[in-house]
Amino acid sequence: MALTEMAVKKAKPLEKQQKISDGGGLYLLIHPNGGKYWQMAYRFEGKQKTLSLGIYPEVGLAQARDRRDEARKLLANEIDPGAVKQAKKASGILLSENSFEIVAREWFIRHAPNWKENHSSKIIARLEKDVFPWIGNIPISEIAAPTLVSVVRRIEARGALETAHRALACCGQVFRYAVATGRAERDPTGDLRGALPPVRKDKHFAAITDPKKVGELLRDIDGYQGSYIVKSAFKLSPLLFVRPGELRRMEWSELDLDKFEWIIPAEKMKKGVTHIVPLARQAVEVLREIQPLTGHGKYVFHGERDHDRPMSDNAIRSALRRMGWANDEMTPHGFRAMASTILDNMGYKQEWLERQLAHEEPNKIKAAYKREQWRMYLPERVAMMQAWADYLDKIKSSEK
Repeated sequence: MALTEMAVKKAKPLEKQQKISDGGGLYLLIHPNGGKYWQMAYRFEGKQKTLSLGIYPEVGLAQARDRRDEARKLLANEIDPGAVKQAKKASGILLSENSFEIVAREWFIRHAPNWKENHSSKIIARLEKDVFPWIGNIPISEIAAPTLVSVVRRIEARGALETAHRALACCGQVFRYAVATGRAERDPTGDLRGALPPVRKDKHFAAITDPKKVGELLRDIDGYQGSYIVKSAFKLSPLLFVRPGELRRMEWSELDLDKFEWIIPAEKMKKGVTHIVPLARQAVEVLREIQPLTGHGKYVFHGERDHDRPMSDNAIRSALRRMGWANDEMTPHGFRAMASTILDNMGYKQEWLERQLAHEEPNKIKAAYKREQWRMYLPERVAMMQAWADYLDKIKSSEK
């Protein structure tokens, strides 16, 4: 039965909290101390939620119903009214539900729990510093390419070209979220291809070689919340430091877990020479754990949809980005440089490292000889790979 203004006014507190329903999810919550609060119960993406709509008598019955109806309109457009309220609170100012800043903050609140903390803090700081002051109060559906290009060029003008590219990419994600939630018709960032000059990339692959940072990365890998197949490949990347393409195309027929060996046939190697990768105890543990899942097929790390193909060549790179490791900080190929640099500093012989990395022998005569010597330095490399895995365990367990 719907409430009346008189019924709300005369409602008395009891020893316990009581709820008096008005319909459509709206109800009056009365505390034992006499406080009266308007709330709305609703479900979003299968989860039961509660939205606070104000305190009686500052907010009367009619106004509470209006706020309920506004929330129900948002729900009809697949928008969480609770996220909109949080976004408004975070902005510190009263903006339209369709302004760029409100939509962006709602998008951020929705996705931030899946990001590494330092990654999410950089994203919101970039928006607050470089984007919101210029277009935050403009309805998102009214923002066109010329307006947006002026925002990113302002960032470029201070010499922060890479930040300008990242800000533009972030805006694109906000616009696509607005399209998905019915508050914009298109993403104008697609019209800005070529508007910014490309960022000059170093010819070398970015890699972490500081042991403290390596330990942080290893802990992040252990805490990765994505696909189990990707996580398993991710865990093997620092242990084996093979080329990313070699790892993702690993086949069960190439492995001998009892002998702790992975033999990659010549036709799959970049230099056309058979390569043997000694497997440390930790690597074998990872492989035995995933064997019940993928061991019946060809590939150790098969695709999510097509089990007859290896996983995507971008899977580990995407996992690094998702955890907040920038492309100029660490790449899938960077695990090779990480291992090579640290093992060299630990005193291991260069020829052992070169053989383990399967680098090309510059002396062609020696190279022809070594084609028949693919087990060269094998006892030394077996010991080195186990010592490397033990070292990674050590720095992973210590933040010093």
